[in-house]
Amino acid sequence: MDTTCLPHDFRPLTPATWDDFTTLFGERGACGGCWCMWWRLTRPEFERNKGEGNRAAMQAIVESGEVPGILAYHQAEPVGWCAVAPRERFARLARSRILQPVDDRPVWSVVCFFIRKDFRRRGLSLALLRAALDHVRRSRGDVVEGYPVEPKDGRLPDAFVWPGLAATFRAAGFTEVARRSPTRPVMRYCLTPQERPETTLPG
Repeated sequence: MDTTCLPHDFRPLTPATWDDFTTLFGERGACGGCWCMWWRLTRPEFERNKGEGNRAAMQAIVESGEVPGILAYHQAEPVGWCAVAPRERFARLARSRILQPVDDRPVWSVVCFFIRKDFRRRGLSLALLRAALDHVRRSRGDVVEGYPVEPKDGRLPDAFVWPGLAATFRAAGFTEVARRSPTRPVMRYCLTPQERPETTLPG
């Protein structure tokens, strides 16, 4: 298994990169017609919009000027995606018992990764997470949260790790701030240096 992260470029999802997003997500919208709208809709809305409806909803968000995430490129081809935005954009978080707010601080949330199959297990999720932190920093955000999975036994199939793995968030310097489920920690990265514990990042 190749775990070496190759050089990549990272770009925000905007109208200029929309076609790259659709190329990466393919006809199925990454998985089952999702188009990364799962966290933004109620379950009935999501089911009703599956497929083309969700694609159109995401395109409308992009065309409104909002940046819903970051694309990764290798040799000009889109190979990965990370959804990151202010927490309030993800309505489903507010309805989740285990992912309720930790406090009243405004936070940005990293909720989803999608990596092209031939680029998985090569360190791209970690690189995307760092690119997401850079994006939030440029957007003058202060706190970034993630809601990864931490399997009890062994490794999960790729289909179940779209929120990211806790180990990846730790490698990026995130620390656990809450855990209301054995396998779903709430993790944070404070962009204000004096608030962030010292963490040695892998080279």
